[in-house]
Amino acid sequence: MNRYPLWKYILMAVVVVVGFVYALPNFFGEAPAVQVSSVHPGRDVPDTALMDAGMQALRTAGITPVRAEVVGTSLDYSFSNTDVQLKARDVLARALNPHADDPSYVVAVNLLSRSPSWLTALHANPMYLGLDLRGGVHFLLQVDMQAAVQKKLDAIVGDIKSSLRDKDLRYSDLQRNGDAIRIGFNDEQDLKAALAVVKDKVGDALVSTTSTGKGGMISIHLSPRTIEQTRNYAIKQNITTLHNRINELGVAEPVIQQQGTDRVVVELPGIQDTARAKDILGRTASLELRLVDDSPTALAALASGQAPPGDQRLFDRAGNPIIVGKDVLLTGQNLTDAQPGFDPQTNEPAVFLTLDSRGSGIFRDVTRANVGKRIALVLLDRNRAQVVTAPVVRTEIDGGRVQISGQMTVPEANDIALLLRAGALAAPMQIIEERTIGPSLGQQNIAQGFHSVTWGFLAIVAFMCVYYLLFGAVSSISLAVNLMLLVALLSMLQATLTLPGIAAMALALGMAIDSNVLINERIREELRNGANPQSAIATGYERAWATILDSNVTTLIAGLALLVFGSGAVRGFAVVHVLGILTSMFSAVFFSRGLVNLWYGRRRRLQSVSIGQVWKPGAGKTLKPGKPAKP
Repeated sequence: MNRYPLWKYILMAVVVVVGFVYALPNFFGEAPAVQVSSVHPGRDVPDTALMDAGMQALRTAGITPVRAEVVGTSLDYSFSNTDVQLKARDVLARALNPHADDPSYVVAVNLLSRSPSWLTALHANPMYLGLDLRGGVHFLLQVDMQAAVQKKLDAIVGDIKSSLRDKDLRYSDLQRNGDAIRIGFNDEQDLKAALAVVKDKVGDALVSTTSTGKGGMISIHLSPRTIEQTRNYAIKQNITTLHNRINELGVAEPVIQQQGTDRVVVELPGIQDTARAKDILGRTASLELRLVDDSPTALAALASGQAPPGDQRLFDRAGNPIIVGKDVLLTGQNLTDAQPGFDPQTNEPAVFLTLDSRGSGIFRDVTRANVGKRIALVLLDRNRAQVVTAPVVRTEIDGGRVQISGQMTVPEANDIALLLRAGALAAPMQIIEERTIGPSLGQQNIAQGFHSVTWGFLAIVAFMCVYYLLFGAVSSISLAVNLMLLVALLSMLQATLTLPGIAAMALALGMAIDSNVLINERIREELRNGANPQSAIATGYERAWATILDSNVTTLIAGLALLVFGSGAVRGFAVVHVLGILTSMFSAVFFSRGLVNLWYGRRRRLQSVSIGQVWKPGAGKTLKPGKPAKP
């Protein structure tokens, strides 16, 4: 009646051992560290020579790291406190990047687990702590608003060129000078016809004409309203793009908000790979399709290191110069998806792009009109333009599928796909402030949060052991297992624990012990009704289960609603709350009954159970535990 089969005890043991192993890293804490990684992931992997160079620079500055090691694609230096960490970050940045304008390595502050290697090998990592507790990085980014306006003007220039070409209107000159666009014409009729086309393309921009004897010039200036709209769009688009990129990085509960008119605050709680986060945030990767100029004039200019008018001298991934036109035929704005993969013919890493209907049409027309010519796919990243590939167009390409490949590593393909998929930044951004965040509410709040759970747990244990005796001790052990499993789940899911999450943890303890109270009182009720102890235990667990299930399911629904519709601190509370409900149903019912069955289940002639004083309402005397009253 009250015996578990062997497989249930094995399951209990496995769950407890796994829970203990994955909860254990949280007791080792985290060490302040400096993380060094390559600007080009996968190409320049840090090695022991670089580590020795960093160690020499630190020794010269009088800094001794606690630990230095190469882990994967990064080099990690651990330190005793954050003051030494920040000083070491500056020393390593100067030593490893002698040319600040062209850095080779990303040097970023980080928090690394102090867990032993055998735990790390099992992928047992501590849970993340929110910015209101400990850990995380704060970035302040400056948006280049002037670049956003220039980008708007470049887009207008491209549209005007395309429209005039479609209308077969010839112009003598079209260029952007500062914040103005000027178009020269040698024929007055072309000037008048072009004026209507230009006004249709530039919206509310200020358009003026200057007539000469045989032609004239059209001047375009953006209106103050358009400039303001462009700047507002730039910062909003950048915030949206940052959200997409950070979601790709897997950061829980990030804070991304505008500060002033041209700055963005980014807070990444519990971030582990801060070097990659810093790299991804500041990159402005976008894609452009341009024609390669292989004319004799271009080749002659290429030999002299120059570029003809209307062209630009770029470099491919192998470092070879190539002349491409400045006119952009297609941009990354027409992308709907970008996924990393492998070239089916060469098995090299590649990025596969999917274009929208407009982009597919443009790409089809471009390839049809340029059969036999080369088309360059230009990647703009870190304010640099690089030709990723420049294949010869053999035939018209339809279907909206494009492949980028050629001399790239798997990490590079993953990063390029991530950046293109998340969207390009509307304007470049520069990280002007970076710092690790301690608890915003102070170390006292961390201690108070920890003490609230600890003292609450001890108070519950004391009450249960006094009031329910052995059954209270079983409930207390189950409660400890529940807390351990909750911490283990948070660690396995790499969730971020915040102060609201600690509150949810304390609430989960109360709900878990409430289930044990229901079970214990149901057993007492069966004993009062004259049931023998073995029957009372079995009936008490079985009949209490329905009530426990109903109450937990209704609470779980409320928690899921908070999880789905909430954000920020509310969502952090909901995550711990939902996980606490699931672990409490296991520990309060399944685990506690296993312990009771292990203690009492094999006693055939059980006379009494240690569950405290069994009171019979209305009677003038009490019953001894487990003994029915005489009629």
